[in-house]
Amino acid sequence: MNVLHLNQSDIHGGAAIAAYRLHQGLRRLNVNSRLLVPEAKLKEETTTVLPPMTLAERALFAMTRRWAPNNTNLLRSRKLLKTPAYQQADVIHLHNLHTGLYFNYLTIPRITREKPTVFTLHDMWSFTGHCAFSYDCQRWQEGCGQCPYPETYPAVQWDNTAIEWLLKQIVYTHSKLTIITPSRWLSALAKKSLLSQFPIHTIPYGIDTQVYRPLDKAASRHQLGLPQDKTILMFGCADLADFRKGMDLLVKVLETLPSPIKRTLVLYAMGKESTALPEIAGIKTIQGGFVEGDAEKVLRYSAADIFLSTTRADNLPLVLQESLACGIPLFSTDVGGVSDLVRDGVTGFTAPIENIKAMAARLLELIQNNELRRNMAEHCRHIAMEEYALEIIARKHKVLYETLLTPP
Repeated sequence: MNVLHLNQSDIHGGAAIAAYRLHQGLRRLNVNSRLLVPEAKLKEETTTVLPPMTLAERALFAMTRRWAPNNTNLLRSRKLLKTPAYQQADVIHLHNLHTGLYFNYLTIPRITREKPTVFTLHDMWSFTGHCAFSYDCQRWQEGCGQCPYPETYPAVQWDNTAIEWLLKQIVYTHSKLTIITPSRWLSALAKKSLLSQFPIHTIPYGIDTQVYRPLDKAASRHQLGLPQDKTILMFGCADLADFRKGMDLLVKVLETLPSPIKRTLVLYAMGKESTALPEIAGIKTIQGGFVEGDAEKVLRYSAADIFLSTTRADNLPLVLQESLACGIPLFSTDVGGVSDLVRDGVTGFTAPIENIKAMAARLLELIQNNELRRNMAEHCRHIAMEEYALEIIARKHKVLYETLLTPP
């Protein structure tokens, strides 16, 4: 069985990492899985890099980008149809199509006529008029237009969201897709959307639980130079101003904690270093920097007591899944697909979005109750192994592919 994954990158970004892990899991099951991407960091033999845009293609894109719906002015998709990797594939698996200038979604009908095609949704983009997350807006159910969030990624320069929504409707009418959603939340939305005409399967991301596993906490802290006598709260931070990631909410929650509690804490920030992080809310803050390697990430997760996420919109965040596999209790806002991972009172606590008082109270309970955290850590590891282990998830995908290739 030859499966080709189309994505914006091999490992750059959450959707890319999730797809790459699936690719690895499938190859362990003797599926000939390959990646077709516009950019690759690993330069592996099983990855095909799409030829770059020509000067003529770049000129066309530059001239039309102000008025054309996002990515409909890209001609690069024609090149992927001519690659040996595409021509030899039995099944095409689409992933993140809206990041990077590589894919024109008007190509989908042709692909689905030629090959059985699976489409994993990593966010809401596939059925909205432009956005990856719509927050409180429900206009994607009726046709978009009059967009309240035109600046939301991927942004539009003028409100052509009704046109993009209509184009997607036409594309899907002439396509035959099998949809995969990683979370129950996204599955429920997809069933109300333009994609409701297709079979929709909920299959979460897989994670290698032999790699992502709990390490000795004291040894991990010693290796990283972190204090042994503090409660370490870990979080990911590329930008404190990122509205979707809700870093402003995290700061507000931490500010409300009692001063005696703050003195027992250390914040451990993962992500691109920022000069805005010398100290947050009067709590000592240590920057762990940006880490890509699995072993380095596991070491950092294992040093933490709690992983924090105050996101305003998310599907199935990889950082929460990675923390889960490493046996780290979770604290998050109750949005999107987060509750699939942060099971309230079992693997951590969730709190209502924007309710700072409730968020602070739940976090404080988690900080103060060591026995509760120990029990949650055991549940985290057990659930990761039983429900998200890579071999389990890869096998579910393989069975789905076989179904598509079996004559009715």
